[in-house]
Amino acid sequence: MLRNLAPLLAISFAATHNPVHARQAPATAQPDPDLRAAGRYAGLPFSDAEVAQLHSVVVENLLTFARLRTEVLPNDLEPAFAFSPLLAGIAVRPPRLDLEAPSVPEFRRPRDLEDLAYASIPELAALLRGRSVTSLELVEMFLARLARFDPVLHCVVNLTPERAREAARRADREIAAGQWRGLLHGIPFGAKDLFAARGAPTTWGSSIWREQALDRDAAAIRRLEDAGAVLVAKLALGELAYGDEWFGGRTRNPWDPSQGSSGSSAGSASAVVAGCVPFALGTETLGSIVSPARVCGATGLRPTFGRVSREGAMALSWTMDKVGTLARSAVDAAIVFAAIEGPSAGILDARDAAFAPGRARYLQGLRIGVPKGAFDGAKEQKSILDALKSMGCAIVEVDLPATRAGDLLTILTCEAATAFDAITRSGDDDKLVWQEDAAWPNTFRAAQLVPAVEYLRASRLRSRLQREMASVMEQVDLLVHPTWGSDALVVANLTGHPALAMPDGFDARGLPTGITFTGQLDGEQDLCAVGAAWQESTGFHRRHPTVDLTPPPPVPSVPSEPK
Repeated sequence: MLRNLAPLLAISFAATHNPVHARQAPATAQPDPDLRAAGRYAGLPFSDAEVAQLHSVVVENLLTFARLRTEVLPNDLEPAFAFSPLLAGIAVRPPRLDLEAPSVPEFRRPRDLEDLAYASIPELAALLRGRSVTSLELVEMFLARLARFDPVLHCVVNLTPERAREAARRADREIAAGQWRGLLHGIPFGAKDLFAARGAPTTWGSSIWREQALDRDAAAIRRLEDAGAVLVAKLALGELAYGDEWFGGRTRNPWDPSQGSSGSSAGSASAVVAGCVPFALGTETLGSIVSPARVCGATGLRPTFGRVSREGAMALSWTMDKVGTLARSAVDAAIVFAAIEGPSAGILDARDAAFAPGRARYLQGLRIGVPKGAFDGAKEQKSILDALKSMGCAIVEVDLPATRAGDLLTILTCEAATAFDAITRSGDDDKLVWQEDAAWPNTFRAAQLVPAVEYLRASRLRSRLQREMASVMEQVDLLVHPTWGSDALVVANLTGHPALAMPDGFDARGLPTGITFTGQLDGEQDLCAVGAAWQESTGFHRRHPTVDLTPPPPVPSVPSEPK
């Protein structure tokens, strides 16, 4: 008998069974109840004859699986398949909007350097290029803020002071010599701690990998440093890129530290909004940039799938992971994206497309799609539609794709379970912080029961979803919708469309609310330009938390009186 093997058997049966053409089993074969149970799980009520006939094939499969599992596979070894948002017949639209490019403004050094905690990238660039502030001064200021606020926010996994100071001194020497690299030269930044960076552990938010040292820099970090930016911290992420809880605690919302910051780019959003870094790298598989942007009031750019190299970043879902940024504004996010977009040297995991950062000079004639019912639960946010109309946009109601996108998320869970199969089989999944039903350990185990046929069925339906979404986007230039509360978030993450999440006001408790623009495939230029134009008209991105984020001083211990 084959006992306790239902997870493997369900996968094997779905791939090998054909009830129509099943041969009669030898009369001596005994039906195995485990095979029958696995068949029922796969939706296949095997007969006694079919169960008996399957036995020898399943045993052979199990031996094959056992041999394959002896191979130790690193997280960054991708499967031999690829996903592209650009199916045959789906074309990239060229940018259509006239841009006002970001410039270096007139800006004076404040009396107190901490007044620059919320300065924009162009403002900081003006001070650095004019040599009224040094990169080293900014590094020291932001390192001090990170250290001061982290006991409340739990947004830092590791600071990188030595690396930062060395890079800042180099930037100051280059700027003094007239070798200015551009708007990011000398600007400090943070990176979600799933990006490899020399000189600091890359923990993925888990105690299992707390000491993991990867002797390389991720492509996005290299690109930023090539532009002159300075890495000051590895920032917290929800463990293995889920939520806002990690081995160091729960990352907090700077507007209300009693709340989590959402995730999984939890520390990136929290640190930016608290004025601890001007911008930070993040990633999104299913909301991990736009969700913490919504909660914390940051501006989050999730690029089109495949626009930014994922080399050196932890793999969770090879067909859904995207590298993006959390920043103060759409203009800042665009400046960062301009530095990181495109493939890394020698690795063809991303593609080039037209992009320049800037704000749209005009929006007249732009067609803004509103998914039907998207604002039903957030009527107070519909004011954005009036604002866009006043700027010359045409509002077009659209139906999102008919394919049920949520049913396709088995793609994500199966790929994530594959990426972290080793901890499920070793039992190390018990070491993860979050252990509830919806958490990774249980999700990974459940994914082991998904038949390969069902994963591939979901992938085929994903292709249909992509074509349906292409039809929707042919009607408009971009979509607008509340960040939460519609199917647009799940649909666009599966189809690979880019999104820009921004604060659009504050609720009765004084907490940020959020709006999201979803753009055309590889349409980041127009997406950011529209977002910047709308954002400039509102000013919500310029408001900052008023909560005291400084932890209270420790209470000194008082010796008890002798009795």
